[in-house]
Amino acid sequence: MPVHVLLFDAGTDQEGIHSLELNGRTVVLLFEDSDDAERYAGLLEAQDFPVPTVEPLDREEMELFCGEAGYEARFVPAGFLPQSAEDRLLIAPPVRNMDVTNWQEQRELQEQEQAGESAPDPSLEAFRRQLEGLL
Repeated sequence: MPVHVLLFDAGTDQEGIHSLELNGRTVVLLFEDSDDAERYAGLLEAQDFPVPTVEPLDREEMELFCGEAGYEARFVPAGFLPQSAEDRLLIAPPVRNMDVTNWQEQRELQEQEQAGESAPDPSLEAFRRQLEGLL
């Protein structure tokens, strides 16, 4: 069964999936209805968020991906009506969003901190990226 997810920079090396932080959990929304996913994407755009593309993907594959990545897959059925404040986030994004321009770097820093490693010097990291760009 296909579901619809929101992807940023789809098909590139910087591809990322839209997620929410809910009570310490990273939640990926799996929309049953493509129109609901498109509406959610439009609401993100209205908040000056980067515009995601709506991609149909297999539900089982997405649930497997989320489980392996440590995310919670949350299915949003067509005609979903929220029953709580948390449920409302499944049909409309939060007012305040996290910056996604450096989401990979933020995740790497969090993983290093959790592993007890020291964070790399930002200027050295920028220089490293410039050198990698030359290769």
